[in-house]
Amino acid sequence: MNNKTIFGTIIAFIIGTACCWVPMLIVLFGGTVGATAVASGLNAISLPFLLLGVGLMSYGFYKSKEKNKPMPIILESRITCPKCNHAKEETMPTDACAYFYECENCKVVLKPLKGDCCVYCSYGTVDCPPIQEGKACC
Repeated sequence: MNNKTIFGTIIAFIIGTACCWVPMLIVLFGGTVGATAVASGLNAISLPFLLLGVGLMSYGFYKSKEKNKPMPIILESRITCPKCNHAKEETMPTDACAYFYECENCKVVLKPLKGDCCVYCSYGTVDCPPIQEGKACC
């Protein structure tokens, strides 16, 4: 749920339940029975605001479930050699990790940097497929 949906739901429920808590506040702060009777007229507007609150809450839950849908995995990554700056578009494997990559320009063999699982995570424009999926690499 985003902040606007949460804020809107809270405000709608506060207004929708005003017929209950406003008369209590009036009495608590020394108001008269007549003022309480006027405040109880808020019953007429409570149902639309309660329905608005339920609607906003439902919309927020719907949107939060929509965000949890898996994103498509990107298989193309532009890998750049740190020695000669040569770059090449490569298709990443989905069934294995690439621990080594030989630059076709200067022939240096790239290895993952410390903390990275493969050469695509270290030198590519896109992380490897397992990392994109939120999993541990091979």
